[in-house]
Amino acid sequence: MSAMSDQALPLRILIHALGGEGGGVLMNWIVSAATAAGRKVQATSVPGVAQRTGSTTYYIEIAPPGTDPVMGLSPMPGRVDVVLASELVEAARAMEAGFVSPRLTTLIASTNRVYATAEKIQMGDGRQDDARVVAAARALARTSHLHDLDALARENGTFISATLYGALLGSGLLPWDRAMSLAVLGKGRGAEASLRGVEAAERAVQGVRAAQPAPSRPEAVPEEPGPVDGLPPAIRKIASHGRERLLDYQGDAYARLYSDRLARLADAADPTDHRALHALGEAARRLALWMAYEDVARVADLKTRAERFARIRAEAEMTEGQVLRVVDYLKPRAEEVADILPVGIGRRIMARVEQGKGLPFLGRGIHLHSNGIIGYRLLRFMAGFKRLRPRSLRYAREQADIEAWMAALVATLPTAPGFAGALAELPRLRKGYSDTLARGLRAYERIFQQIVAPAVAGPDPEAASATLRDAMAAAMADDSHARLDACLADLKGAA
Repeated sequence: MSAMSDQALPLRILIHALGGEGGGVLMNWIVSAATAAGRKVQATSVPGVAQRTGSTTYYIEIAPPGTDPVMGLSPMPGRVDVVLASELVEAARAMEAGFVSPRLTTLIASTNRVYATAEKIQMGDGRQDDARVVAAARALARTSHLHDLDALARENGTFISATLYGALLGSGLLPWDRAMSLAVLGKGRGAEASLRGVEAAERAVQGVRAAQPAPSRPEAVPEEPGPVDGLPPAIRKIASHGRERLLDYQGDAYARLYSDRLARLADAADPTDHRALHALGEAARRLALWMAYEDVARVADLKTRAERFARIRAEAEMTEGQVLRVVDYLKPRAEEVADILPVGIGRRIMARVEQGKGLPFLGRGIHLHSNGIIGYRLLRFMAGFKRLRPRSLRYAREQADIEAWMAALVATLPTAPGFAGALAELPRLRKGYSDTLARGLRAYERIFQQIVAPAVAGPDPEAASATLRDAMAAAMADDSHARLDACLADLKGAA
């Protein structure tokens, strides 16, 4: 194609966004700026099914000055000049569809993630590999600008539509004066926030950082050794986050228990063996999550925190004078009540459950006005069971299982770090609540008894590494655990 014919083509811009992110606003800004510049412009949009089950796309064609081209209603693979994506997997969608061309396309994408339904419903870690998407973007696009535009938007009190627009301006691809592009933002408080977001994204794309005053350097004061300072440097950050989580969950004594357990594991690991350090890091993460298991008290506490209501207000874009009413759906079961009560009482309730009797008034769903006086106080009462947690039935069970897992890790970290790395991931089966949790616990116990315990007692635990990983993958493959049954049956047959 000649240079002359290239110049006669319209500028073709494709926007991939999610519902509620302001993709339509972004499209209107671009169209308004093009119109103000005297360009002929055409725009179309295709709405998605919902906020994360289908993306919303907007397609814009802007004619060169003095031309009257025939413009298309939809993008063609390999014939898009600019792709704007509000989220990393939205960029992947555009690349998969062929809209990103190494000959032609500038890709501008935010690196934040809003996980898709297909990612969240996986029993294991179903997330897409962000690094692969980034590598593909750099390989497939002629030019790529990848920044966390969502974080920039939040820092400046605006929406990602503004930072996407700023990134587009910063790329220099719009063929008219910058002042004309900014004029379409309008005036008022919302426009001021949009302008801040636009300018922040422009700086990010252009590689410019606002000048920051040099920090003052106070006189150095010797610090007391921190609770994670004795751990290998590779896991200190994870350990620090774990301590913070457990401080919030149950207090200082419980956080110290976490640190003591990590110290036991660290003492067993060879600090020069990268496999042992990997296992240690995974164990630190899984241990923190396991110790902060969700029970009735935890759920009630999280549902009544001020920051939760503030987040809901922000997400609903509420203004002064509007009334917020939050209604939660709860369906408590006798097992969940037994879990948070003292061991003796909890066991008596569970005996009733096993006899099919349960407890009155439970098992039926209720709608609770969480930020109303009655609903809030009821949830705070339930959150108060946190004080009983160390004497509760579930606490006793969880701590016993943790200690058994810890003992297996301590035994295998020095001589079988590969097996220890797989074992460190085993608690991922213990997640969710209600029937999901019950299935996960059954799978965990079966794998621990039939694979972990014999391997730890045997002469070569490392030989069971692949078997353990296969069993965990089978347990997360389906709710019925048919694949796990087959896996364990094959293991028994081989023995």
